[in-house]
Amino acid sequence: MNNRDPKWFDPYLLNTRTGELTKIAENTSEYDGYIIDDDLKLRFATKAMPDGGSDVFRLDDKLNATPFTTIPFEDSQTTMVSGMTNDGKTLFILETRGRDKAAITATNLDTGETTTVAESDKADVQGVLSDPATGKVLASVTRYLKTEWTAIDPALQPDFDFLTANLPGQWTLGGQSRDNNIWIVINDPVTASVNYQIYDRAQKKLTKLFDVRPALAHHKLAPMYGVEIKARDGLTLPSFLTLPAGADSDGDGKPDTPMPMVLNVHGGPWAQDIYGYDPEAQWLANRGYAVLQVNYRGSTGYGKAFVNAADREWGGKMHEDLLDAVKWAIAENVTTEDKVAIYGGSYGGYATMVGMTMTPTTFACGVDIVGVTNLTTFMNTLPAYWDSFRAQLYRRVGDPTTEDGKAFLASRSPITHIADIQRPLLVAQGANDPRVNKDESDQIVKAMKEKGLPVTYLLYPDEGHGFAKPANRISSYAVYEGFLAQCLGGRAQPIGDDLNGSSLQVLEGAEHVEGLQPALDMLAR
Repeated sequence: MNNRDPKWFDPYLLNTRTGELTKIAENTSEYDGYIIDDDLKLRFATKAMPDGGSDVFRLDDKLNATPFTTIPFEDSQTTMVSGMTNDGKTLFILETRGRDKAAITATNLDTGETTTVAESDKADVQGVLSDPATGKVLASVTRYLKTEWTAIDPALQPDFDFLTANLPGQWTLGGQSRDNNIWIVINDPVTASVNYQIYDRAQKKLTKLFDVRPALAHHKLAPMYGVEIKARDGLTLPSFLTLPAGADSDGDGKPDTPMPMVLNVHGGPWAQDIYGYDPEAQWLANRGYAVLQVNYRGSTGYGKAFVNAADREWGGKMHEDLLDAVKWAIAENVTTEDKVAIYGGSYGGYATMVGMTMTPTTFACGVDIVGVTNLTTFMNTLPAYWDSFRAQLYRRVGDPTTEDGKAFLASRSPITHIADIQRPLLVAQGANDPRVNKDESDQIVKAMKEKGLPVTYLLYPDEGHGFAKPANRISSYAVYEGFLAQCLGGRAQPIGDDLNGSSLQVLEGAEHVEGLQPALDMLAR
């Protein structure tokens, strides 16, 4: 917790029965992370370096630190200490040093010998299945166009084959018994509700526990297709296309006729869209839209070269990737050039604003949720607890402490290009956002008003970086879909009483969304 110093987190032990907190150490060394062993003892700590890399230290019983290894800047997003065996004798590292795709390596802490435990030449290893009793890695998982499990221990292969043969869509593991004979399996059919099942390895038997969303259990959901899209410089962009149920009669992954499309840009940007049930994709598909989700350069899961290709490319090649994906969708008759909206939160909100200002005729409209609009002010209002991440941000995005850096950040800021915006925009913001300050939205709305450009501005005074309260989420989606329906012509449920219980304030442009002002008037009564 960072209640002693907002920049640095002190480690505590929490007694889950009494709620008692005991501080283990006072983090005056400015570590940004710790690794504990099975006895809940601090064994390793990581510390950011001035160049954006990271040092890893080994801690003794008195928490004295000894340098253990260094993670250079170019591996900073793809290499990390990930855990230990239960006996504390082996350290696992998610590793890209000396390679591109992240592997899992194991270091014997007595001898220093390091071996590669799991690797893939197609995508990063992103998770493991371990023996509950020992911590030994038994299998690994990668996510390229689908989730794929690879058995390291041959004894698991028959189980993997059985699960793949008997569960539609894809599956992953959610838990294990101590003897590893009973597994909790999470099944994602994609076109039906995600469900949990008990798997008995000895009997090769599955028993369904429950549907995660029972209300969806008997509905045919929209199919999702993994596609590879080529960027203009040859980079392959693993992407996902969701089509409304019934829109693709021959199942070839393309709609029978072109349809309106929403380009839904993930946040991060160091994050990843993956195959499987996606509530926003299902919601938008239900409203009549094709939904395209692109893992543009900078997205994680595809190796360090893919991540590092985004350095200093905010508003540059990262945006070109999105434009190339739209061109692909038009060429494949998924959509038409006049019926594409751009939508996203956080970095996705920034990408939305870049699309609306720097390529103002590409998108029919945009929905910017807690998005950055001015890279200079964003960099100057980073939350205190991001201090360890600051040097890396400066190198990957731009440095606001130099004149050249300021000029570069300004050139990649949507606020600089606001005069070029031509299409409808909706902005949504949490007033207490510690990451993307409310001023980011205020700036863009103020500039649009001064230029006489129509904009709708939603503010939630009790929310932060994204909207967590159910009533607020329901109200925001009600407004989004009304906005998109006017722009693209899809379906929209009348707003009605969907604002009830929310803290929504519409600071500008209620008249631009059908039914919004009457709903606000009804709420006020």
